[in-house]
Amino acid sequence: MPVKFRLNLMMFLEYAVKGLWFPLASVFLTAAVADGGLGFTEKQKGLIIGIPFAVGAILSPFVGQLCDRFFAAQRTLGVLLMATGVLKIITAQQTSFTAWLILGTAFAILYVPTVSVTNSLAMSHLRDPKSEFPKIRVWGTIGWIAVAWIFPMIWLQHDLGFQWLPPFLKGTEHSDVVARMIDAVTVAGVVAIAYGLFCFVGLPHTPPAKREEGGGVALVQALGLFRKPSFTLLLLISLLIAGVHTIYFFQMGSFLVAAGLDGSDVMPAMSLGQFSEIAVMALLGGILKKFGFRWTMAFGAFCFGLRYLIFAQTGLPVGVHVAAQLLHGFCFACFFAAAFIYVDRIAPKAVRHSAQTLYTLVMFGLGPILATQLNGWLATRAETLDGKLTLNGFGTYWQIAGWVALGCAVVFALFFRDETEETAKA
Repeated sequence: MPVKFRLNLMMFLEYAVKGLWFPLASVFLTAAVADGGLGFTEKQKGLIIGIPFAVGAILSPFVGQLCDRFFAAQRTLGVLLMATGVLKIITAQQTSFTAWLILGTAFAILYVPTVSVTNSLAMSHLRDPKSEFPKIRVWGTIGWIAVAWIFPMIWLQHDLGFQWLPPFLKGTEHSDVVARMIDAVTVAGVVAIAYGLFCFVGLPHTPPAKREEGGGVALVQALGLFRKPSFTLLLLISLLIAGVHTIYFFQMGSFLVAAGLDGSDVMPAMSLGQFSEIAVMALLGGILKKFGFRWTMAFGAFCFGLRYLIFAQTGLPVGVHVAAQLLHGFCFACFFAAAFIYVDRIAPKAVRHSAQTLYTLVMFGLGPILATQLNGWLATRAETLDGKLTLNGFGTYWQIAGWVALGCAVVFALFFRDETEETAKA
């Protein structure tokens, strides 16, 4: 198989593992036990979604060190993913908050590093990552969409019929639809195991850096990037954007249901954002060449704010909130995907895995920790009923988050300067 085809399949499977269950977690974690859910509180939901990924990201730089100095990246991926698959299958059988938190943390410790390793592995096999990587990364988005559509059609609904709106095939929800949502966790485990096996036999060999290229501890060398003002500002703004990005997953499923959407339509509705991500990813290389990193990422942060301020208008028809998911492509591609490329360009070759995992620490670690606190702070200032946000409460919630994102966009546009043009690549 051609190398790019194998890299595309890697990205597809990487995001299918998370896309199978993550959008539904907001629903089944807090749904009543009588309705098939787990009956956790909003605070417990925030901890289960935020804390595990934070812990995983904090430890992920050490995996980057392994790939930079000791083990081939594709073998490290294979081991991590097969282990995560087993953990997901076990987690799906649990009903207690403690079990979900502990097993979720174990899963995240192993899974989160795979995100940065897949990025650096792909870019190490591309001649021009700035223009080629978005076309590889977009297959992760396609994987997320595929599972977000196929799983509800096969398992959450019956008597499918054609409709003009995505996902084009819609049926009647099963009476036990919430309980069936939890089965997505088991399916994700099976996919992760299959993906891990593929890493061993299908991915191109990506050995660690030679000793003479790498000398020293890769993680320590990656920390030296903080001497560059652009890198420091990028991580500080990314911390705030990652926080407001994570609360989207904390509350979006519950918000759409509160706004009037069927539970089985949550995954397809949120997947519209991935459709726009495909389009923007396809154009990202050209956007970066025309506008540069500064304006591209500032625009991505601005789109986060715009999307949340639309959600804040809770009197709008639910179809408008569904349509606003289309802004996700600009949010994610223009900010986070561009940031991954910038980190790859500014980091010396011998520490690129570690630099990517350092950025992952901010995006998936410190960001979710901030989001957990932000979620609680926002919820206490919004209208609630029986401990859960009301539709009007969501308006306040999204409005504050939107203004935080807009502030980030302004600061980034004013102070960021691209230093990669002056950096001699190793």
